Amino acid sequence: MTALVERPPTRAPAPHAPAQPGRGRHRVPRWLAVPAVVSLLITGLYPAVAGIALAVTDSSLARPLRELVGFGNFVAAAESVAFGGSLLRSALFAVLATLLAVLAGVAGALALHARGGRFGLLGAVLLLPMVTPPVSVGVAWKLLLAPVGGGLTGLWEAIGIGGFNPLGTGAGAFTTLVLIHAWQWAPLVLLLVHAALLGVPAELWEAAALDGAGWWRTLRSVVGPVVAPTVVAAAVLQLVIAFKVFDLVAVVTAGGPGFSTIVAGFEVFRTAFRGSFEVGTAAAETIVLGVLVGLVLGAAGLVTRRIREDT
Repeated sequence: MTALVERPPTRAPAPHAPAQPGRGRHRVPRWLAVPAVVSLLITGLYPAVAGIALAVTDSSLARPLRELVGFGNFVAAAESVAFGGSLLRSALFAVLATLLAVLAGVAGALALHARGGRFGLLGAVLLLPMVTPPVSVGVAWKLLLAPVGGGLTGLWEAIGIGGFNPLGTGAGAFTTLVLIHAWQWAPLVLLLVHAALLGVPAELWEAAALDGAGWWRTLRSVVGPVVAPTVVAAAVLQLVIAFKVFDLVAVVTAGGPGFSTIVAGFEVFRTAFRGSFEVGTAAAETIVLGVLVGLVLGAAGLVTRRIREDT
């Protein structure tokens, strides 16, 4: 006969206590952020306040902050034909240089990706213009384009245009600067787009191949939606870089011939450090240029958001 042994009732496991907020996390003392905050104040807030103070006062290079003039410097900047023309040239320069840099960078990224996704030595060589200082780039191209004794003189003679000087006319000099700038910064677009292409899943490429999609259809319908946000972001970055160009203009053309290559950044430099040394007017021109760039970036941001929502 088997004895029945009564077992004690099984207790339900006790519910876990709710996690306390912040428990198990290491709290960083706030004073560790003091160096970063101080550096931001020194490099950001102080120049901004100083620029506004100069823009609303009668200031020269020798005697800054002499007298409060309100919006007088902004009126002078608005009435300046030279500054107005430089803004138009800056906008045209930025748009053309950005289009060329983006097109060249995307084409280069696709060509590198077609090699199997390896960046390799060729990719490293293509990045050299980007890591070269703009002053060095300007000096090198000025020596190459010199009509007499330049590095490309033999090439011009070989194709029957001996003595060719692309910097001798306004349109030629402006076009040359656009091409040099695009050549220097297209590698940045190449690098960003190449990284985006590496993020495209292999399944998408295989599915497009199984469906019989050609190269252009695959690029437009499969790869395009994935890399489009990166391309737009690279274009916005290129716009900022192109609007603030100064070194290249100062070294290659110094604003000439005539006023054909004076962009806004170079005109601000001329106003502040050449001629009458009107630092107050130059500060007002800088603020106007900053507002213009901000409006352009705002519009580009709206376009970027729309593209991301569509993809």
